[in-house]
Amino acid sequence: MNERAALWLAAAEAVEAGRPAAFATVARKRGSLPMASDAKMLVTSDGGRWGTVGGGCTEADVTAQALSTLDTDTPAFVKHTLNADLIGDLALSCGGTVELFVEPLVPSVELARLCRAVGEGIERRRPATVATATEWPNGPSKAAEVGGERWAVGAGDRLLRAARPGSPSIAPDRPGHRHTAAFVDERTGAFVEPIVRMPRLTIFGAGHVGAELAQLAVRAGFYVVVVDDRAEFANAGRVPAANEIVVDDFRKVLDRLVFDEDDYVIAATRGHSFDAYIIERTAASGAGYVGMLGSQRKRAVIWRALEAAGVPAEALQRVRSPIGVEIGADTPAEIAVSVVAELVRLRRLGQA
Repeated sequence: MNERAALWLAAAEAVEAGRPAAFATVARKRGSLPMASDAKMLVTSDGGRWGTVGGGCTEADVTAQALSTLDTDTPAFVKHTLNADLIGDLALSCGGTVELFVEPLVPSVELARLCRAVGEGIERRRPATVATATEWPNGPSKAAEVGGERWAVGAGDRLLRAARPGSPSIAPDRPGHRHTAAFVDERTGAFVEPIVRMPRLTIFGAGHVGAELAQLAVRAGFYVVVVDDRAEFANAGRVPAANEIVVDDFRKVLDRLVFDEDDYVIAATRGHSFDAYIIERTAASGAGYVGMLGSQRKRAVIWRALEAAGVPAEALQRVRSPIGVEIGADTPAEIAVSVVAELVRLRRLGQA
């Protein structure tokens, strides 16, 4: 299960069980800090923790600050600075300032439903927006929109106006590679968390490398679909982490699939002819990334055949092959590490 989805579902369970819990979410960050701009953490009073906001001493302090909101039943913004002196003392290779929004999860049926809807929406690749009032004079006020459906706590429904279309706070870094970060909408007094759908990685081929790729890519935040025409390879026993496992002829699967800019496609089958067909069908597709596992020699052979078959040169130029960051990878697990590193680099930085 995706870690962000697991966090929201754990929040729903905590609220349903009356288990004291709180969220801590990065609101603003400046400098080089050991946390993602969309970092989020759930903590419970009995020591439970999901997600991370950077680890180390900062996370311990944030945990205490988040749990302290349970005493006041009100949210707050807290700031942490890693300066040169602190970095030197702790041998940290970072420095900067981060502001986090901490909020208590006040038990209510509505909040449990909202958290569950967000968690399940993430798992199903549905975009979502969560808006929380920064001040609670009349109790919790929160709302979420998931795949067109809305859930609200208190007077939260009005807060979704903060996530208006075209907001400069939710602008893409590059076409097809949208980076989101939470922000404060001063006009409505809302802390807004945009959640884009998980990028989908479709791996054609469930051999040794394909299986390792699937396991690691799920951990890295991809929605992974494994496709193979051999049930003895494509099954939950070999790729238990995969979100979907499809056992069917590659041609039939490609007839059904439609690829968008947040799709990643990898051809890693057992034969050159299968890989060639997959590249032929996906090179000019809408997928943001198309790659083929193999050597330079394999690429040269297949590219000549595809060009002879009429595949446009400009389509082939966007296909990555060989794939992976150069780390001297040799084993299937090492190759998977190098390939997933390349996918993460593209997702985070827009660099293939």
